[in-house]
Amino acid sequence: MPDRNFGFRFTTPYRLAGLPFGIRPSTCEVRLSAGQLTARFGPWQVQTALDNIADASITGPYTFIKTAGPAHLSLADRGLTFATNGDRGVCLTMVEPIRGIDPFGLLLHPNLTLTVANCDALVHSVQVR
Repeated sequence: MPDRNFGFRFTTPYRLAGLPFGIRPSTCEVRLSAGQLTARFGPWQVQTALDNIADASITGPYTFIKTAGPAHLSLADRGLTFATNGDRGVCLTMVEPIRGIDPFGLLLHPNLTLTVANCDALVHSVQVR
């Protein structure tokens, strides 16, 4: 598979909420390369093998208060969200939970939601790997 980069789609309210946390278009991307997915969201970064992704689906809309600003941890299922808009994103379900929100890897996440600009292309790229 050739390398693929996916930028995030920002809306103004999310852009403003993310600025204090270093979240802006230049610090947010998803990269598929050499059998790996790397997602960067300001100071947060997640990396996992594409083979660790069990499912990819389009989700949304999202509640602003639960998703705007820094990376968000779901208290319901420990999922991790990197959101730059409340409309639409891609939820990646993992075979084995991944590290993400804390620097020590004490919290593991069974899924990762990413609000990239081209959700359909990311889902397709993950599914056809």
